[in-house]
Amino acid sequence: MAQPPLSRAIQQLERRLGVTLLERNRRGVSLTGAGEILLREGRAALDATTAAVRRTRRAGGPGGSHDRLVLAVKAGAFHELLNKLLDAYAAEPGAAGIEVLPSGMCEQEGMLRDGRADVALMHTPFNSLAGFDSVELMTEAQVAVLPARHPLAARKTLSLAEISDVPGLPLARWPRHDTYPPGPGPEVHDQTQLAQLIALGRTMTVFPESARTWLWEEHAAVPLSDAPPVTTHIVWPAHSRSRALAGLVRTASRL
Repeated sequence: MAQPPLSRAIQQLERRLGVTLLERNRRGVSLTGAGEILLREGRAALDATTAAVRRTRRAGGPGGSHDRLVLAVKAGAFHELLNKLLDAYAAEPGAAGIEVLPSGMCEQEGMLRDGRADVALMHTPFNSLAGFDSVELMTEAQVAVLPARHPLAARKTLSLAEISDVPGLPLARWPRHDTYPPGPGPEVHDQTQLAQLIALGRTMTVFPESARTWLWEEHAAVPLSDAPPVTTHIVWPAHSRSRALAGLVRTASRL
């Protein structure tokens, strides 16, 4: 849309709402407090609409969504827990099919909100559970994952301060809401890339204890003495009325 009709559309919206959405001055244009609220709520409304379309299409597909659930999980995580959950649920009478959808760091939240997934396994404190229903499944400690040949790999434990600024071994950076936090560490897109960079001695990371299941021989995992525990939750949209989802949650809560 060209600038003049866009400006007119915004002005019409401001008159309709009775508030100022944009602060205009010689330095540029910025959102007012009301504009920030409308942006946040508008994004949520668009996500809800997109989710409704996706879930409706799944329901109208072969077999319907009552026979299939999409489960989002962080790629490479929860191997033992995920296998137990899938096996236990598959043994339940009338169990729906489960499509496991691997995702990147902190992507499960967005997948639930926009309908790409029906349910997810998520970590706190890394993932936000705001607006979702959830059940705690397990709590575990955290470890520093670093190159096996690095001197710190021989330590029995490490502290967060000791790994925060290691010369030549910066912490990897994962995207959150499509934005990478500042820092000297490499921008990591997926777990395979991360594993390769750690093996090459270019970076390290902090993961839950269960990450030991995917480590290579070139990796080492050292417990962190002062890192907060990580809790794994099974998470789903609060408005869901899916019987298949309710059955999966009941199975997960019994593990």
